[in-house]
Amino acid sequence: MRQLALGISPPPDPSFDNFVPGANGELLARLRELVDGRLAENIFYLWGEPGSGRSHLLAAAARAATRALVAADDVEALDDAQQRVLFNCINEARESGSAVLAAGSAPPAQLPLREDLRSRLAWGLVYQVKPLSDAERALYLRAEAARRGMRLADEVVWYLLTHVRRDLPSLGAILDELDRLSLERQRHITLPLVREALKAFAP
Repeated sequence: MRQLALGISPPPDPSFDNFVPGANGELLARLRELVDGRLAENIFYLWGEPGSGRSHLLAAAARAATRALVAADDVEALDDAQQRVLFNCINEARESGSAVLAAGSAPPAQLPLREDLRSRLAWGLVYQVKPLSDAERALYLRAEAARRGMRLADEVVWYLLTHVRRDLPSLGAILDELDRLSLERQRHITLPLVREALKAFAP
């Protein structure tokens, strides 16, 4: 008899505490200072590849901010009107002491934006969100599995890291599917169950 799997392990809201820092410890420390108003610089730009954690950090900063904060994600996709708004927000932040936190897929100089906005984004602190190492991704998988009440054997962890997309949102989605299948089939998480779960992600 199959057990009906219910959504009993919703993902936690993005926060600084549940961000996996890896090599981004300095970036995380400066962001905490920004949202607390302890950072002298008030223009902050993050860039990194999709799945690197940019959006997580922006959402965490917006939730934690104790000062006026404008957050803009995926700035490379802004249209002309949105670019003007962000440009004006940066100018106002310089005068008022509020903060602007923006993120995109490339350094400011490589963004497909108007030149004056690119230069404004480069005014303040610019950090690359560096990808996690395989060892750090393995720690993430084990910690997220434990949060869901699951245990992953080492062979399962390394199988996932060599057979699936390795950004954290994708790994989290696969853990959700494993959680669901494990409950429905009332089976431990083994490599055969992992292979079955991965069929849901096949193109």
